[in-house]
Amino acid sequence: MLVTVRLDDKLAHRLEKLAENTHRTKSFYIKQALNQLLNDREDYLLALAAYEKEEPTTSIEQIRKELGLED
Repeated sequence: MLVTVRLDDKLAHRLEKLAENTHRTKSFYIKQALNQLLNDREDYLLALAAYEKEEPTTSIEQIRKELGLED
């Protein structure tokens, strides 16, 4: 899929320099950034949906205790 994005001059310059200095393509970094954004957003929305269900929860302390991970 081809996508066109307009970047302001400062962001475009930063991307260009990063690509030049690391010998990677600008597309590589754009794909990497988009992938990270989508992963984070998906995780956030899944967590929000789980929270909104108002189901019983278990604290991290209880989980650590049940797994025998307490100090």
